[in-house]
Amino acid sequence: MPILAPLIARASLIPAAAALAVVAAQPAQAQSANATFFVSSVGPGNGANLGGLEGADKQCQTLAQAAGAGGKTWHAYLSTQAADGKPAVNARDRIGKGPWQNSKGVVIAKDVAELHGTNNLTKQTALTERGDVVNGRGDTPNMHDILTGSQPDGTTIAGNVDTTCGNWTKSGEGAAMVGHSDRTGLDESAPAKSWNSSHQSRGCSLEALKATGGDARIYCFAAN
Repeated sequence: MPILAPLIARASLIPAAAALAVVAAQPAQAQSANATFFVSSVGPGNGANLGGLEGADKQCQTLAQAAGAGGKTWHAYLSTQAADGKPAVNARDRIGKGPWQNSKGVVIAKDVAELHGTNNLTKQTALTERGDVVNGRGDTPNMHDILTGSQPDGTTIAGNVDTTCGNWTKSGEGAAMVGHSDRTGLDESAPAKSWNSSHQSRGCSLEALKATGGDARIYCFAAN
């Protein structure tokens, strides 16, 4: 029996070692749960018609839930224009105070001011809720056009020109301001490198969005 004792002791360590191995194999899952920012991995399937802000927020919440980060209140980074007696909404006012980190735990901005200043958004950090890199310029297909409807400072674009595809209810005619998630464009200008205010789309349909390098993706932020 004394000889068997060490063997029994070693055997008793096996379940513990196995449990530790399982825990060690789960860092990505834990990091995803702590994420407070991501680029949506898919669009709603109806071009820029997101169902308004409510529908866009729901999409962010649903994707976050599937990735294990549904325990937060998620909002889409989208501006709307004043219409039908309703005031404009600024994207920057919808996303909380920060800081925000991606699904790998990398902080992209500590607060709203930094997000709209010198942030850490790049092709390598603007990841989806699943931790995937979004196709950018030079990739096939290019998907770096992210719907925002915003100016560089995160506010709505005033005037009579549609820059939000009818406040995210149109999937045909119209246009939306988009940003480049990879911070890369046709030249070295500030708009070409802007994550949230690069250029207008050719229309609001999925085909029109794809024509300039997008597929109706949005930025999602944990607002609490």
